[in-house]
Amino acid sequence: MSAAIYDWRRIPGGPRVAAANIAGAECVAMSVHVPAGGRDDADAPAGLAHFVEHMVFKGTARRTARELSIEIENSGCQVNAYTSEDQTVYEGRGEAGSFDVLADVLCDMVWHAAFPEQEIVLEREVIGEEIAMIHDTPSDYIGDMLSTALWGAHPLGRPISGTTASIAAIDRAALVSSRDRHHLREDVVISVAGPFDIDDVLGRIRGLLPESWHVAPRSMPFDAACAAPASLVESRDTGQLQLALGWHTCGRMSASRHTLRLLSLILGDSASSRLFLSLREERGLCYQISSDVSLLEETGALEIHAGLEPENRDEAIDLIRREIRDLANHGPRPGELDRAKRLAITQAKLAFETTSAHAAWAADGLLDFGRIPSPAEWRSEINRVSDRDLREIAAQVFTRDPSTAEIRPLP
Repeated sequence: MSAAIYDWRRIPGGPRVAAANIAGAECVAMSVHVPAGGRDDADAPAGLAHFVEHMVFKGTARRTARELSIEIENSGCQVNAYTSEDQTVYEGRGEAGSFDVLADVLCDMVWHAAFPEQEIVLEREVIGEEIAMIHDTPSDYIGDMLSTALWGAHPLGRPISGTTASIAAIDRAALVSSRDRHHLREDVVISVAGPFDIDDVLGRIRGLLPESWHVAPRSMPFDAACAAPASLVESRDTGQLQLALGWHTCGRMSASRHTLRLLSLILGDSASSRLFLSLREERGLCYQISSDVSLLEETGALEIHAGLEPENRDEAIDLIRREIRDLANHGPRPGELDRAKRLAITQAKLAFETTSAHAAWAADGLLDFGRIPSPAEWRSEINRVSDRDLREIAAQVFTRDPSTAEIRPLP
């Protein structure tokens, strides 16, 4: 795929619109990034943002839920959405010639969802099944448990999908209020990637957007200095132990963000990582072992997840501690950092073979930094990370005991 030419404009009093112009691209991707997710609406029942995300697919003033699906798929397009801790993202993709249909349907859903009462009742059941599925899958539910251990009573500690009790408390008024509060924020970002420049994009979508926008509400900040490590344990009828450890980190605008991601690649986020080789390949202690970094505006977390036989628990924890102490005291071994850099850069290049990745890149740049950095700039920043940088960030992150979560077999 050809390199993209990034550009953006702010609609007066309203959102920013980004374009990743890719010469010769046959496909288009469009996404609407709402900078509000599970951590927002702190005074509302958990799962509200996620419930809103589901309901935009359930009909508008112009189209029923069935008509939305048929129209978008008749044009060969696909539309999807997801809710994270601090974003709700609506995205679609299709052939470049279908851009007008894609934009019309996506904008209609995001800003003109009707929230029919009967659909709310049905979707509450669907979300309830989703919550049950997560709970019944220990390798998934351990993530919710670790979030509670890490973030405690802060809204970040609540499950993004909510609970059976919390979604039962969400009514139409709450859904409409949340949509109006967050989908009409002036910091919303609309991003398009395909064979279109910014002027073409603006000309096609301007008439589809709301006329008025409001100042964005602030979410409740998290202060890691006030958070003590916590441990949660649940016993259930299962044959495997699920183990998760988490440490607070800096946020996504920190200069250390690239170093953190490389630290995770070296520690457990690749097949050549220390934990994968040590715990799985060399000792056969577990089938699954991984690490990951999630970065929010003012905070973040580095997590390690493992699924293993209960009798291997203590040995696995000892090995994990050994590896993190070694990284904090001595930094990477010869060749480790270079390999992690090559992996990170190659993964990004592979992703950029899709228009969806270009649209997401442009939107994330505007949301995080108020500009769209070039992929070459990002690669340069990755390559500047040194062994000393990695050792220092490891020492900083691992200086405190982790929060932990475990799902154990019944005694």
